[in-house]
Amino acid sequence: MSTLTSYGKVNESDQAMMLQLQARRKTRKRIAIISLSFLVLAVIVVAAVLGSTRSSKGDSNNGGNTPTQPLSTSIKAVCDVTLHKDSCYKSLSPMANSTELEPEDVFRLSMEAAVSEILKASQYFIISNNGDNMTNLAMENCRQLLGLAIDHLNSSLSSSTDSVDDLRTWLSSAVTYHQTCIDGFEEFNGVINRDDIDNHLKFSSEVTSNSLAIITWISKVKTAFNLRRRRLMNLEAREEHQWRSHRERVLLESSNELKKKADIIVAKDGSGKFKTIMEAIKAVPKKSKKKRTVIYVKKGVYKENVKVEKNKWNVTMIGDGMNSTIVTGKLNVVDGTPTFSTATFAVFGKGFVARDMAFVNTAGPEKHQAVALMSTADQSVFHRCRFDGFQDTLYAHSNRQFYRECDIIGTVDFMFGNSAVVFQNCNILPRQPMANQQNTITAQGKVDPNQNTGISIQNCTISPYGNLSSSLKTYLGRPWKNYSTTVFMHSQIGSLVHPTGWLPWTGNTAPSTIFYSEYKNVGPGSSMKDRVKWKGLRNISDKEAKKFTVKEFINGGKWISDAGVSYKSGL
Repeated sequence: MSTLTSYGKVNESDQAMMLQLQARRKTRKRIAIISLSFLVLAVIVVAAVLGSTRSSKGDSNNGGNTPTQPLSTSIKAVCDVTLHKDSCYKSLSPMANSTELEPEDVFRLSMEAAVSEILKASQYFIISNNGDNMTNLAMENCRQLLGLAIDHLNSSLSSSTDSVDDLRTWLSSAVTYHQTCIDGFEEFNGVINRDDIDNHLKFSSEVTSNSLAIITWISKVKTAFNLRRRRLMNLEAREEHQWRSHRERVLLESSNELKKKADIIVAKDGSGKFKTIMEAIKAVPKKSKKKRTVIYVKKGVYKENVKVEKNKWNVTMIGDGMNSTIVTGKLNVVDGTPTFSTATFAVFGKGFVARDMAFVNTAGPEKHQAVALMSTADQSVFHRCRFDGFQDTLYAHSNRQFYRECDIIGTVDFMFGNSAVVFQNCNILPRQPMANQQNTITAQGKVDPNQNTGISIQNCTISPYGNLSSSLKTYLGRPWKNYSTTVFMHSQIGSLVHPTGWLPWTGNTAPSTIFYSEYKNVGPGSSMKDRVKWKGLRNISDKEAKKFTVKEFINGGKWISDAGVSYKSGL
């Protein structure tokens, strides 16, 4: 029989006590539910192990004529958290040599399996000449991309970082590298088509995705229990992982101070050590962890395609302003270069910082995909930079990136890629496209629900550039891939943005699996009244919006302040 509570006033101390009691009950209930969930999972795994062991003993009593795999069912239980269970079981069962594997052990095995499968898959792309220039370039891109995937997996295996965020980022990027390789064969009709590459990479991409799913699950477990993230894989402790030493930090220094401290000066007039930026990049020490190399590029127009190779770490490049120091090129898809290789300026080396420069692709709208800047470098930062092009201007390809007080100019999908990226206090400037085109600002390429990627646009301004016609339709974006994730928040959206807001990639709607949101924006184009009625276009709370801030979305803080760039950590 329940006890009736009379209605009436409750004094403040009693009320506080009641609220505390209710909060404790809710907390206990949550813990009980979580504990029960993991208890059930533990029971499944233990039962699987015991069942397999008994089966093994039974077989030995029968003379051992039937081969057994004692761990197969227990690994299968862990593989249930992945998207590709059969591939997970197939890749991990032969590698297990213990009956007491913890989730971290399974994660390590899954990464070792992924490295092995990517190495096998990469052999297919070692072909010197196919007689088709676009095919050769696409094959070369795949060699490079799969090499990056292997690097990221090896970094995860050898790292003693405490951060699950790091591991998820590197694995998310490895999944993206697979997809970019496949996409490269969709842009032309060559001797090898997209389906051939897709089939060839199917198993290695699934095994890589499984590693990502497992670390994502481990992360959720630890978060649910509110536990301190301990070191994964029982590696030895070492110093706090950082790519910038305290001694060599650049903390909020002015541009002039940086120029005075430059290690290398580039000047077209011969007043520096080099006349081209590429020469300066070649002079940067390889894999420099302790020292940041500062390159000062004096004002001028540098007509060259620049590539910061993956072994060029911790480079800071500073110019004389986004309208004074300009790097320009004109590679494009129409003239025979895959999108991934069209970038005027391509960044692969981690910890790259650019300030007060412009990156331009002058190919023009009729040449379609033509990238001004492409970054796949983890923890790359761009401050007071200009990115100028038409279609596919800025390729934020993968890993973690931050852009502050930049100008981004373009037409179709001109902010695209699959990194975890925050644009803060930037000017987003759609321009006049070709007569038969519509402007789409973003095209985010998330392909796996476990990837920690997306585009976050915070405190930015969207306004027309140049002679943009007032009758031309401009959209916030379109979903390039099935899990496309894009958030506009606290931004000024001009009247140039069409009332429906978003454009489908194909057909009349978008996959229900996308995540699009507009949070507390202002301006004539920010009204949600006539927006598309997609399931994936969501209203989010303050708590959900915080997930897309610098602090939470890109684990920003130290690595951005070390770059000498101011930023807003939260909402």
